[in-house]
Amino acid sequence: MNNIEKDIKIIKERNKRVEADKEWEVSMFRRITVAIMTYLIVVLFLYIIKASNYWLNALIPTTGFILSTLSLPFIKKWWIRKRLN
Repeated sequence: MNNIEKDIKIIKERNKRVEADKEWEVSMFRRITVAIMTYLIVVLFLYIIKASNYWLNALIPTTGFILSTLSLPFIKKWWIRKRLN
């Protein structure tokens, strides 16, 4: 295999990794996993500080996270459109 073919193979492999990273960033699995982790960590924190209704109150930051993941694609598209013009 000559150098050009090796370089092309390396670039294609890199592109596959980059595409997988992009898919992970927007995946529903990632969003749900981070939301569950956020909820559990906040529940634990609120329990430790003896806050009332910690199961319910932990929903506030978790909901904020979920909402931020839903609104960012729209903001990202707007931002990109403004940057390109």
